[in-house]
Amino acid sequence: MAAARQDVVEARRVVVKVGSSSLTTAAGGLDADRVDALVDVLAKARDGQAKEIVLVSSGAIAAGLAPLGLDRRPKDLARQQAAASVGQGLLLARYTSSFARYGVRVGQVLLTSDDVSRRSHYRNAYRTLDKLLAMGALPIVNENDTVATDEIRFGDNDRLAALVAHLVRADLLVLLSDVDGLYDGNPSSPGTSRIDEVAGPEDLRGVSVGSTGKGGVGTGGMVTKVEAARIAAAAGIPVVLTSATYAADALSGRVTGTLFHRTGRRSADRLLWLAHASTPRGALLLDEGAVRAVVERRKSLLPAGVTGLEGEFSAGDPVDLLDENGHAVARGLVNFDAKELPRLLGRSTRELARELGPAYEREVVHRDDLVVLHT
Repeated sequence: MAAARQDVVEARRVVVKVGSSSLTTAAGGLDADRVDALVDVLAKARDGQAKEIVLVSSGAIAAGLAPLGLDRRPKDLARQQAAASVGQGLLLARYTSSFARYGVRVGQVLLTSDDVSRRSHYRNAYRTLDKLLAMGALPIVNENDTVATDEIRFGDNDRLAALVAHLVRADLLVLLSDVDGLYDGNPSSPGTSRIDEVAGPEDLRGVSVGSTGKGGVGTGGMVTKVEAARIAAAAGIPVVLTSATYAADALSGRVTGTLFHRTGRRSADRLLWLAHASTPRGALLLDEGAVRAVVERRKSLLPAGVTGLEGEFSAGDPVDLLDENGHAVARGLVNFDAKELPRLLGRSTRELARELGPAYEREVVHRDDLVVLHT
């Protein structure tokens, strides 16, 4: 069993995600003792540069509830953003003060899915995080709740953590919750037991996963944690899911919580973000030949293979590519506005270049900006 956690012991670059319920009280407001306890563990784990730590921290909205006189997390986006605006400053100030006890500098990185689905933004996000680590700082990442709209939100920080782990090419993802691992049923029900290791999807068959956390201040539950673990494992990153109480054990490689073994290969491909972090702004309908070219041959999508479109979108937006039955087979960043496309559909790029100019002799979706959703 000890050897099974060797990946954890050897991991040098680690992304740690902590949920709101592990940092705040149920009524809102930061719990200083809980924050300090987490910081103690993270500072010791990176002591002497043994590990590089990136912290993905929830808690901004929850921290802003009490100062704004709110007794629970609001449902509307505007008040969530207001709470995040107040709480994010409090959260970072608390981390800054706590890490200062160890002489550790922290840097704030706020992301939206739009920041990392697009090619240039993805490179910039990686460079910033990599440089912070190289300079000895500890990046603290959160979703940019104060400006994110429904269309560009990650929705939960578990998925954000999995994608950040992929972005920074981490060796390990640790998901800290208020539950000490994945159980084969409701942890509070008699007869349920913790699942120590997950080698692949088959190990999760028949497992009942709840949908809400205990604390009532976060957006995630075990569903989002398992999905985040699946995303990271498929990207070649092992995952440990456990309670914040056992954070030290999780980072040291001791057997705690649930270990999700990697199921795929490591990759620096940003298309994982396009598949899991983007919300399509529209859709393109493809003929049978275009579906084969995109899905089987991994080719770019040309105007000749597009039979119709749905939605209002601009060049650079993510769109789903639909087969003749309306099923999404791929997602990509479109090179034209929705209003430009109708006169291009079904026509060859050579013909379009002759009639409309060389700017139109290009793909509707380039293969470098396209990810197949199923094969």
